[in-house]
Amino acid sequence: MKVTQKRFLVVFAVITLILALVRLFFPSVSGERHIVEQTALADSLTMQQKDSMITIVLAQADSVLRIAAFPQSQVEENQSETIMPSVPVTAPVAVSDSASRSIFFNPDGTLAKHPIFSVSSYKACFPDSNSVQLSSASKLGVSPVANRIDAEKRKNELVYVGGNPFFYVEPLKQSIPYLIPKAAVLLQDIGRNFMDSLQIKQIPLHKIRVTSVLRTKDDVDKLRKRNQNATENSCHLYGTTFDISYTKYVTVSDPAGPQRRAVQNDTLKYVLSEVLRDLRVQNRCYIKYEVKQACFHITVR
Repeated sequence: MKVTQKRFLVVFAVITLILALVRLFFPSVSGERHIVEQTALADSLTMQQKDSMITIVLAQADSVLRIAAFPQSQVEENQSETIMPSVPVTAPVAVSDSASRSIFFNPDGTLAKHPIFSVSSYKACFPDSNSVQLSSASKLGVSPVANRIDAEKRKNELVYVGGNPFFYVEPLKQSIPYLIPKAAVLLQDIGRNFMDSLQIKQIPLHKIRVTSVLRTKDDVDKLRKRNQNATENSCHLYGTTFDISYTKYVTVSDPAGPQRRAVQNDTLKYVLSEVLRDLRVQNRCYIKYEVKQACFHITVR
């Protein structure tokens, strides 16, 4: 009676192992409820992992059959021996739903490639004239600042933008590093999106360079004495406007680390133009492509 019961349990265990193996590699037999989950698990396994799992399951089945075939006394004598062989197997890495939608990797786990497209035409994509930008600047910005002393009194209206991990402000001679909060957020988003795009496209990180920010009336007067084309009613007077160079960038690197590969400024300009185009399409800003000043003239909206 005991032998019959024992053999029944052994046969039941063998059938269970075989069904588990079939269910893993042929998920359709388990019904529609778990097909998606089991298929994803099976697909995530490499061929080597599948072969290892098959070997382990077959070894377990073989060991159970051996127990059933041997008398109980012989099994007790061989308890110290390892019946199931030790087969190394690498556990499959669980891929979350968010990871499967990652922009850095393809669905098969390979590194995704994101080409650089730039824009069709700088002048066509960034055509916003000074009059268009001035309308937004006068509506959203502060009243024009007279001079540096007046600027010190406007700190409840303006935000300091002289230092930020996402952009670099050049030493300013004809402007001061202050913007209204909405423009400061826009500038930070441009710098952050630019660095994100570089990382996605596998380009060494760089910061954008801000060349002009808020100008006082004194700054505009001095500028017009040297440049007759400079407008008297500048958008820079309102704290809504800033200039970003498209020919100069700041390399982000560890001085003590390995030497990085060089990146051409044109490549960085292409990526920057994509970032600015997207923000302009989102109605975040007006942008003018300046040829002589070699910059993007940007006003928040």
